[in-house]
Amino acid sequence: MQMTTLGRGGPVVSRAGLGLMGMSGIYGAADEEESLATIRAALDAGITLLDTGDFYGMGHNELLLSRVLREVPRDSVFVQVKFGGQRDPSGRFIGHDASPAGVRNYLSYSLTRLGTDYIDLYQPARLDPHVPIEDTVGAIVEMIEAGYVRHLGLSEVGVDTIRRAHAVHPVRELQIEYSLMSRGIEAEILPAVRELGISVTAYGIMSRGLLNRDTARIADGDPRARFPRFQGGNLERNLELLGALEKIAEQRGVSTAQLAIAWVLSRGDDIIPLIGTKRRDRLAEALAALDLRLTPEELAAIEAAVPAGQVSGTRYDAAQMGALDSER
Repeated sequence: MQMTTLGRGGPVVSRAGLGLMGMSGIYGAADEEESLATIRAALDAGITLLDTGDFYGMGHNELLLSRVLREVPRDSVFVQVKFGGQRDPSGRFIGHDASPAGVRNYLSYSLTRLGTDYIDLYQPARLDPHVPIEDTVGAIVEMIEAGYVRHLGLSEVGVDTIRRAHAVHPVRELQIEYSLMSRGIEAEILPAVRELGISVTAYGIMSRGLLNRDTARIADGDPRARFPRFQGGNLERNLELLGALEKIAEQRGVSTAQLAIAWVLSRGDDIIPLIGTKRRDRLAEALAALDLRLTPEELAAIEAAVPAGQVSGTRYDAAQMGALDSER
């Protein structure tokens, strides 16, 4: 496994991370034993960065991860946790809380569920519109100074928020969606984080399955139906883009998933793709992309097949897009 640093002068982590969200029902049911086997397989393959959130399954995801953390030396893994997402008993998202009191409260529960004395990186899942980012960061810094947290991260925020947070305390990474079909960060956010020495942990690298024919079609009841890119004519136009990518993958003898992951890896050592899967076979397919080297000609062909800005539909619905600081 190749390694890289998380942020300028930051900790050393694996070149790819494992995103655990799908193991807790966000995209349909998951087999718990298969999920555990997938985490163990990732660790065996050399992945050290594990990404979770306290609202994934309302704590289920952290409890699941704790079962694996008990089996390995704590300092052999880098656990990053998002907090602040609020959900009602039905699972519906109802807001975000990144208040100083919320920071301390959510952290206490995460430490208990994970069964650990510290969290490697702690980050608000979204910007709380009612709380200055300086207050949120200040509370996390207090937890860093107390030894409960090692590093500060941010998620789905824009340039102004990033600069304000970084002025309070060094930000190690920004977690944000980035893929062949989601390239909005390239105009302003990516140049800014590179100037400041902040890494990107990229989620949604498969555009929630759109970049793989096996997972692109949605069935009745599929929770992805709420995303505009999977609705009506948008889906059909996006599948046309996928078709062009499939021709390149066939010529190279790889899957479109591997091609999409290799493309993200090619964007720089400071961009760490999060492999979001709950199955060992999908993990193995993704890991093979780490050894895939794309030529300049292949990269040009890939970007011509899926041109920046040509995907149909936004990545979230209108209400969620309006709540994203990174989209303002």
